[in-house]
Amino acid sequence: MVPAVEEPRQDRRASSAAFKVVPSTREVRDRIRLAAAEFAKPLDRSAGLTRPVLQQLGEQLLRQLDQPSEYLGFTMVCVANEFWREQVMATPFHRRLMLLPHCLKNAEGCPADYDEFGLDCRVCGACSVADFKTKAEDLGYKVLVSEGTPIVLKIIVSGHVDAIVGVACLNVLEKAIDKILLAGIPCVAAPLLSSNCKSTSVDQDWVFDLINLQTPPTGPKSKSYVHLMRSAYSLCEEPELTRLAPRSRIGKPDDPLTAHETIAYEWMGQGGKRSRPFITLAAYDAMTGAKGTRDAESVQLPDSVKRVALAIEAFHKASLVHDDIEDDDTFRYGRQTLHRIHGVGTAINVGDYLLGLGYKLIARDRKEIGGDRSADITNKLSEAHLRLAEGQGAELLWRDAKDKTLTALDALKIYALKTSPAFEAALYAGVRLAADADALEKPIHEFCKNLGVAFQILNDLKDWSGDGDNKLVAGQDVLAARPTLLLALALEGREKSDLMTLLAGGHGLSSEALVERVHGLFTRAGVFVKAHALIEKYRAKSEKIADEIEPVELRELLYYLVDTVLSDRPAEPVEPTPLQLGLMAAR
Repeated sequence: MVPAVEEPRQDRRASSAAFKVVPSTREVRDRIRLAAAEFAKPLDRSAGLTRPVLQQLGEQLLRQLDQPSEYLGFTMVCVANEFWREQVMATPFHRRLMLLPHCLKNAEGCPADYDEFGLDCRVCGACSVADFKTKAEDLGYKVLVSEGTPIVLKIIVSGHVDAIVGVACLNVLEKAIDKILLAGIPCVAAPLLSSNCKSTSVDQDWVFDLINLQTPPTGPKSKSYVHLMRSAYSLCEEPELTRLAPRSRIGKPDDPLTAHETIAYEWMGQGGKRSRPFITLAAYDAMTGAKGTRDAESVQLPDSVKRVALAIEAFHKASLVHDDIEDDDTFRYGRQTLHRIHGVGTAINVGDYLLGLGYKLIARDRKEIGGDRSADITNKLSEAHLRLAEGQGAELLWRDAKDKTLTALDALKIYALKTSPAFEAALYAGVRLAADADALEKPIHEFCKNLGVAFQILNDLKDWSGDGDNKLVAGQDVLAARPTLLLALALEGREKSDLMTLLAGGHGLSSEALVERVHGLFTRAGVFVKAHALIEKYRAKSEKIADEIEPVELRELLYYLVDTVLSDRPAEPVEPTPLQLGLMAAR
């Protein structure tokens, strides 16, 4: 009998405390593991696994075993292991990634050094890290001794691995579980026995069992978007980039025309999640039977579809160049912005070049995709371009105005213009390439408007913790005087007078002190809590629209987009630091 599980769309997240307790005795840990193996046998592997469903399964198993709810995190890991076990077993060793935590190393006198792929400990052998690493590498695994590094997702999306075997504390597993489930990568893990970050331990025999998993395929593969993610990622990688968009300047490296084109193509290949071309490819795939979610061999994407997706990315990259210039941002993708490297004039021109490249890519295959489709997609992209410029223009005018009055509604209008059009254009283009889109045009617009607003609010929150992809300095929105929703919410309260003084420049504070002061005022005004609540509000609106979408494959994609776009949540707001309290008291 299949365990009764509802598929709730609401984001049912357990308290983080529920993920911190590992059963203290081996007897209880083994009991939960063995029970999870039986419990998971009837689960439908072809449907994939979501966070809410996994949590519900864990709660159900704990009730059956009469175990306390504090073991929920451990139990969820055990159930997930059994769900993915056969698919990991069927993955060749050389297509697996072994993730090990540095906290397993010998804390006293560890001689190993870190390289770009983590801890290099094969020559040591003084702790269990070396034992696990040596065994895995001998079998053919790729091994990474590091945690929380962006290179993990890059390895997955780049197509180098098809399954993961991991060891981590439950705190880390809690953070990773969303990304692993959403990516649809088969994964098994052994939780550390404590969350101490120094000289911790693990059930070693369990880890070796996971490393040695191997068997021929015995069941269906779970639905996964990772194959389409890899297709989107490859669009901006050579040689695929030049194949789809052949370079027109073939000359000497020191030829100015060749050099300019090289800068543009190199910028196209810079980091980012490439989520917009993925949306286009995945929408096309959803409208044509969703074959690409089953396995890599079933991804059927004509070059004309790939070029439209590449055009979407070209428009996005162009907007980033111009946006960075207008805001004089310092970093993008963990490196200096284009105008800081090559100068403002060259950067502006590269952005213009990429806009032209995008329209050329769409027009190139107009005979193959049809004149009407090409015109509809171009029209939608033109609308997106205009709305983006309107939103950015409103932000710039506010920044340069003497009157810094800003309402939450004003900020939300700017958000709807700046972020939503890009999502809408990408989604609409994929749908329109496959079919008539008249009936879907309005719901796509409303869905993307709500999702885009939630994404921008999330981005504002991330600014206060720094952003590994774009911003290396927290609080850049304050320093750049951007009209954020956080600021608008704070201006509605009794902190308005202080904030208006700070915005007017009459504060005499250093950049660091200014950021600290504003953070303290924001915290006191409760804007971080309010912003989290608004993200959930717009998430719910997006999901309600998705509930009515047909075909079902497109509806599932919209659910997936909500979960992925809004997955990188910053930590919940914390109490002000002593420095912030001192600055607040001294005002």
